[in-house]
Amino acid sequence: MSADPRLSINQATIKHADLATALRVTADAGVQSIGLWREPVNEVGLDTAARMLADSGLRFSSHCRGGFFTLPEGPERIAALDDNRRAIDETATLAAAGAEGSAAVLVLVAGGLPEGSRDLIGARERVRDALGRLAPYAQSAGVTLAVEPLHPMYVSDRAVVSTLGQALDIASDFPSEVVGAAVDTFHIWWDPQVLEQIARAGCEGRIATYQVCDWATPLPADVLLARHYMGDGVIDFASLTRAVVDTGYTGDIEVEIFNADIWADDPASVVARTARSFTEAISPHL
Repeated sequence: MSADPRLSINQATIKHADLATALRVTADAGVQSIGLWREPVNEVGLDTAARMLADSGLRFSSHCRGGFFTLPEGPERIAALDDNRRAIDETATLAAAGAEGSAAVLVLVAGGLPEGSRDLIGARERVRDALGRLAPYAQSAGVTLAVEPLHPMYVSDRAVVSTLGQALDIASDFPSEVVGAAVDTFHIWWDPQVLEQIARAGCEGRIATYQVCDWATPLPADVLLARHYMGDGVIDFASLTRAVVDTGYTGDIEVEIFNADIWADDPASVVARTARSFTEAISPHL
């Protein structure tokens, strides 16, 4: 079985594989695209990572991750914004190194409530402010900032942006090619407005990336590691994928899985199973 040409392996799915291994097992499986994470890239250095990506022949679908914008004014917030500028530079370099069709997309996780704070509204406004500071830099680099809404169970510690509608409201202050949204099935499948918000995102030209994995209960003790292969949970990929396709989105579709058992498996086996589950759950609706 050949891999769907729109499948991209987000590197988090094979978290414990170094960059060389991740590129190799992805290409060997006939997958044409990969989404990278900053930590493995920085382990080898950006220039080396770009050469490795170019040599692999793979497209680059996104870079993870920037964000964490909710800190109050002060040295830590300044440092966070500087780090995001470095992430923008990395994204531009890697997109240029990837095969034809690569996307210069930096996925942003907004950040949770600062320690000791209960000011959720203020935290969200600091996300908007941070995007205002970064948007000109991203635009000059040709990078799209993809605001990723996370499931509400992460609102306190990871992301004060919980719905696609909230992400689009924040993005609306900026040109669509500069600030868009990450549509991740794990985080938005539960939202009663999800289909209309996907349509809205399409109308506004703001679907920067489409990411898929499944949701199953019971959740593990660490809810960050609650993701599953498509078909192993309860998400209706048919309706969500058709909604995204109906907007005209033609980009790569990343599988991003955080799961301790999957991380412990052989990376090549994980990529092979990911490709099979994608073919079964996603491909029929493209």
